[in-house]
Amino acid sequence: MQHLYILLFLWLSLKEEYKLTTFSGCYTALITPMKNNQQVDYEGLQQLVDFQIESEVKGILAVGTTGESPTLSWNDHSKVIEKVHEFSSERCRTLAGTGSNSTAEAIEGTEHAKSAGITAVLLVDPYYNGPSSLEIRREYIEPIACKFPEMQIIPYIIPGRTGCQLLPQDIAILHQQYPNVCCVKEATGDLKNMELTRKLCGEDFDILSGDDDKTYTIMTSSDIQASGVISVISNIVPRAIVDMSHYILDGNNRAAAVIQHALQPLLNIVTVKTTEQTPYGPVVCKARNPLAIKTLMNILGMPSGPCRQPLGKMTRNGVDIVLVTARKIWETNPQILRPIEQQFDVKLSDRLYNEKYLEGHYYA
Repeated sequence: MQHLYILLFLWLSLKEEYKLTTFSGCYTALITPMKNNQQVDYEGLQQLVDFQIESEVKGILAVGTTGESPTLSWNDHSKVIEKVHEFSSERCRTLAGTGSNSTAEAIEGTEHAKSAGITAVLLVDPYYNGPSSLEIRREYIEPIACKFPEMQIIPYIIPGRTGCQLLPQDIAILHQQYPNVCCVKEATGDLKNMELTRKLCGEDFDILSGDDDKTYTIMTSSDIQASGVISVISNIVPRAIVDMSHYILDGNNRAAAVIQHALQPLLNIVTVKTTEQTPYGPVVCKARNPLAIKTLMNILGMPSGPCRQPLGKMTRNGVDIVLVTARKIWETNPQILRPIEQQFDVKLSDRLYNEKYLEGHYYA
């Protein structure tokens, strides 16, 4: 019992010393806009940051999966993080994606984020080499949490991408031992897993949705009590996601449900699956995040540009799914997309229905 009191005292002391904050509301997993030569478009990046801040997001995640972290060099990676933080001018919080399948690289990235003045990092589970949950805790999260006690560490659990998973039991151990591990980005799609995380980690631990289509469900669930979302769709409709999350946090689930229903078509295009014909028979083509989102942003006239290889273009069938979705939103709830017109000086009634804006955005 005395040991538990000592841990509690240390936890409270460290939380006060480093002014650790809670995470709630909408954080946008920002795309990284590119020029046609696939170099980072920093002017476009600033425009996107301004759009997010004017929509009152709580924070911006720089260089997560949506920001194409796998194909940015570490120099690009670090510069984008620096610039997002610089452009935000402390008007909202910057979260830095510094995760890797190499602990040494993650430490180096986190060190750079710290030197840039950032106080929170997102650490995706180590992909491809597939450590166990125990190894993820002991050989990845612990060394970083211990080395950077002033940085808030957010594990990012997405086994569909990484092939491994930090389990709730190990998250709870980390939370007990390191006060700076006080939040998780949950993209398992497994509600039972999230419920167990809440049960084991307690009320003083934040769960953020990592799946736009599940945000409403897990924020309104009494057994999960997610406090917000790190959103992909908020690249396009930040105000709507901000409002929905705030309504839930304020206890107005009915108002939030109206927004969620209006947004539902968009929530389903983070990944777009189509069946394509080849000379050897049909194949399933999956356009994974951020391809569909960047394609739509290009069509809408927002800074985006191409993805870096090996991501390429959508098929025409995929673009048609994206277009049908965007047109449905525009025709039924145009106020959701109207801020894009105001921010980027575009006319969506033209861009959504004129074939010329599709040129170059799908495989011929």
